[in-house]
Amino acid sequence: MAFDGFCLSAIRKECSDKLTGGRLYKIAQPEPDELLITFKTPNGQFRLQLSVNASLPLVYLTDENKPSPKQAPNFCMLLRKHLQNGRLISVTQPGFERVLDFEVEHLDEMGDLCHKHLIAEFMGKYSNIIFIDENKTIIDAIKRIPASVSSVREVLPGKTYFIPDSNEKLNPLEVSENAFTSRIFATATPMFRSLYSNLTGLSPAIAQEICYRAGVDSGIPANVCTKDQIRALFKAFDAVRNYCIDEDFAPAIYFQDGIPDSYSAIPMAICTGQERRDYETVSSLLIDYYRDREKIGHIRQKSSDLRQVVNTALERTYKKLDIQEKQLKSTEKREKYRIYGELLQAFGYNVEEGAENITVQNYYDDNKEVTIPLDPLKSAQENATRYFDRYNKLKRTYEADIHLVTESRAEADHLESILTSLDLAQGEDDLAQIREELAATGYLKHHPQGKNAKKAKSAPLHFVSSDGFDIYVGKNNTQNDELTFKLANGGDWWFHAKQMPGSHVVLRTEGREVPDRAFEEAASLAAHFSKAGNQEKVEVDYVQRKEVKKPASAKPGYVVYYTNYSLIAFTDISKLKEIK
Repeated sequence: MAFDGFCLSAIRKECSDKLTGGRLYKIAQPEPDELLITFKTPNGQFRLQLSVNASLPLVYLTDENKPSPKQAPNFCMLLRKHLQNGRLISVTQPGFERVLDFEVEHLDEMGDLCHKHLIAEFMGKYSNIIFIDENKTIIDAIKRIPASVSSVREVLPGKTYFIPDSNEKLNPLEVSENAFTSRIFATATPMFRSLYSNLTGLSPAIAQEICYRAGVDSGIPANVCTKDQIRALFKAFDAVRNYCIDEDFAPAIYFQDGIPDSYSAIPMAICTGQERRDYETVSSLLIDYYRDREKIGHIRQKSSDLRQVVNTALERTYKKLDIQEKQLKSTEKREKYRIYGELLQAFGYNVEEGAENITVQNYYDDNKEVTIPLDPLKSAQENATRYFDRYNKLKRTYEADIHLVTESRAEADHLESILTSLDLAQGEDDLAQIREELAATGYLKHHPQGKNAKKAKSAPLHFVSSDGFDIYVGKNNTQNDELTFKLANGGDWWFHAKQMPGSHVVLRTEGREVPDRAFEEAASLAAHFSKAGNQEKVEVDYVQRKEVKKPASAKPGYVVYYTNYSLIAFTDISKLKEIK
């Protein structure tokens, strides 16, 4: 979701509540397009991060400090000269634009009280931090924009500051119903696009939310909406903007398949059904969201080589399995040939010389008649021998192929389980364990390590059920084996998604009676951390750990069990508490 006017409005409130009246204690510029300002207030010290990076412009309050260059950039030195020890008077959001105006009161060189404004604009590649005086004259900017770069607005010292295009869009906090109706429904633009292109600070996601709340198809042309639809859209829009007017924010991250998918400063009805994590502040939300996204992106990038190795091996295995299964299918006639041979031995005396077939009673099938093709140049005994030879050949092929097919299926299942492990990997130690497994099973070259080299260690996930039972989840085959056969006791309960790759899940009982809710929660973890984790429900097998066995020479993560219970589990684990 975009860093839109609604999100910025929540940040403005947060900054206003915590920073107003505070002193600008330190000003640093860790990156060419980033400021880190430390405020001292009666309630403590706060750091404000302002980033106008073209790909990810953001503003938030943070506890983390960043190292600064030994020589401060000129813009940073200028701000220190004018604003150091100044007092923050207000934080405003002009016209609901993606702009924050920090007004600072300070003493000039003559000791007179004056006001300056630090303007932070969050507009994609046009993002900037601009320092202006009380007459709106630009003193300097973190990014100077000459006329050769932009013909719309120069951002240079001495120029007058203004927000481009500020008069073309409507301010959503002030627009009347009549103005809303006459502007939004005037063209054939798709409904959601008409909303965000005519109202300041709206992102496509908020426009889709308004359409969803109104029960109107977001893709229909705006100028064909009925009166009822127009009323419903304004009512939905009014409800959405009131979150900002009333400063009633509800920051939350919404997840898809366990991955942060979007975030919002207001409740998103369109995301109903998705896993949701609520936050007290938008700052903490932004920090978590982009850290988790970066972490997932980093892990996916790091695992790409392993994923390619596994996918290549899996494709080769499935091709081999397809050939083997076709060969196996061709042996299905073997029993028919054996029966033909035996029937010819029993009734061959009735075969006339030169006959091309014979019809006899099949005593293997309730004496039903069967017609057996014959080679007219051979005797009945020779035809029987020919059928027995075909049977024995197909039998040998079947016995060889069934063994190969079993091996290939096991290999494919193992590779599928590694792909699932790559999806579940949360850190480099998890990837290292998977790499070691691939090397041990021959899919990667084994690189000898020194005597002091440490083996990769990564702990299983640890959750606590609503009734206080510890539940552990393996993230890869190495952890699955350790969890099932080293950590778990015989009386603990073991869970696994039925007939598909997934994590081993162990519910520790410690001799206590386990309530139904704990079984359901453990099963939900097994469902969530499986290949079908993106589905709503998954069938899960569960059994006491003592019933789970590992065959000799079996590959990592492979187990067997011959008796079990099953239940249908939901994949939603948002209510379960994870122990870090």
